[in-house]
Amino acid sequence: MAAAPVVKSLAEITPHYIGENRTVRLAVLSGPADGSSTTVVLEIWEPGGSQPDNSHEESTETFVVLQGTARAHSDEHVADLVAGNVIVLPATSVHHIVNSSPTERLYTITVMENDGGFADLILTGPEAFLDDADAAVLGAVLTGV
Repeated sequence: MAAAPVVKSLAEITPHYIGENRTVRLAVLSGPADGSSTTVVLEIWEPGGSQPDNSHEESTETFVVLQGTARAHSDEHVADLVAGNVIVLPATSVHHIVNSSPTERLYTITVMENDGGFADLILTGPEAFLDDADAAVLGAVLTGV
């Protein structure tokens, strides 16, 4: 018998912080716990928020910008991003993304090929929250409004 699909409501998703960084919330949408070697994450950056430099030896990381503006740094390369952009960061690159808005949140869907422990890193971090502003963005994304 084939495995059943996994269906979740966004109401069931709990975002987390990684380490001491409290400027980016990450919510695992799917990953190894769901039987996938690829992890899909909703990431929410506070205004001016950023990730620390990070790298993934065997994982390509793709970001789909849903709302907001960002500056992506990957090795010596810099790219400015807006809603509707997709950026693919190659495995082994040293990279980070900064929300370039001083007033608006940045929302992305992030796809990490070959998870490499990424979902576990997120899920073991301190719990965060989704607020009404997040729900409004996610509702608009989900309904196409």
